[in-house]
Amino acid sequence: MNADESTTTSQALDWFKSSHSGAEGGQCVEVAVAGAVVHIRDSKDPAGPVLSIESAGWAAFVRFASASQV
Repeated sequence: MNADESTTTSQALDWFKSSHSGAEGGQCVEVAVAGAVVHIRDSKDPAGPVLSIESAGWAAFVRFASASQV
């Protein structure tokens, strides 16, 4: 995939932030789900790079992050 395809795909997705994200901006990521793939991007740079992983990998990450005591 080239950068143009990535940007086009990124713009066509339905992006959302966590309900725990504050209104002040901060350090947030946005995610979009398309089939069995979860796309992740920096909310401050929506035209920037997108990390795409299989939904099973994202689910494992969320379980890990939820169980971790930070």
